[in-house]
Amino acid sequence: MTRIYDRVALIGLGLIAGSMSHAIRAGGLAGHVAGYARSEKTRQTAREIDLCDSVHDDIAGAVRGADLVVLAVPVGAMGEVMAQIAPHLAPGATVTDVGSVKQSVIEAVLPHLPQGVHFVPGHPLAGTEHSGPTSGFATLFANRWWLLTPLPDSDPDATARLDRLITAMGAKTDVMDAAHHDLVLAVTSHAPHLIAYTMVGVADHLRRVSGEEVIQYSAAGFRDFTRIAASDPTMWRDVFLHNKDATLDILGRFTEELFVLQRAIRMGDGQQLHDYFTRTRAIRRSIIDAGQDTGAPDFGRTPGAKPSQ
Repeated sequence: MTRIYDRVALIGLGLIAGSMSHAIRAGGLAGHVAGYARSEKTRQTAREIDLCDSVHDDIAGAVRGADLVVLAVPVGAMGEVMAQIAPHLAPGATVTDVGSVKQSVIEAVLPHLPQGVHFVPGHPLAGTEHSGPTSGFATLFANRWWLLTPLPDSDPDATARLDRLITAMGAKTDVMDAAHHDLVLAVTSHAPHLIAYTMVGVADHLRRVSGEEVIQYSAAGFRDFTRIAASDPTMWRDVFLHNKDATLDILGRFTEELFVLQRAIRMGDGQQLHDYFTRTRAIRRSIIDAGQDTGAPDFGRTPGAKPSQ
């Protein structure tokens, strides 16, 4: 493949940044991949597994001379990190992020953006419940969507160049407004995660009351709730705090739907339940038809495979 950037700096070395490094290096998409993580333990692990071409103990050294800087830190840390790297960014460099919320990230980053540095917010819709520098793999983004939310004054050439890198890593790109992104993700990711956390919390309470059966006899539905609920707690705490309005809106709608189903069960209205489940089943079929999952049993996972959420 053609080299797209001379030097890429990854700030934060978890699942997404690690997978980016694997994909970029495997495809020869950058001349050098530099990495930085706040934790010394994470940096040491990254060095041991040769995650990047260089792993830096200081954030300034990581971003210095980079023509692409990727903020792969929790949403709540974006502003602080941007303030730290701003004095060391090269003129003409592009900064992007991989946060699951876009409006609050834009508000946090923009005040620190130096003149002549481009900011193109982004969000890869890919992941697993695993985290840390050893969790990444080069094919994480294959056939997954990577949403870009460029600002009205974002440089089109910077956006196009980033788009080329993303598609070269195997992802599909789309562009949307930041507010619309946050609403869509509240439906497809944020509210489902909160519901999963809640269901696992209920089960944990029940287990304390009734013994180990909830764990011992977990069926597939509950197992997948626990998989989602095993995601990084810091990241998801920040997601809910920074996409508060959209998440609360969707949770309100969810509560209304739940009341409808409760009434149908209470009244013994089997037809309404059947019709409702038929409509929702069609959505699952649409996701499979769109190539975003497989119809194989157990949500397409095989023993030893790294699942995507």
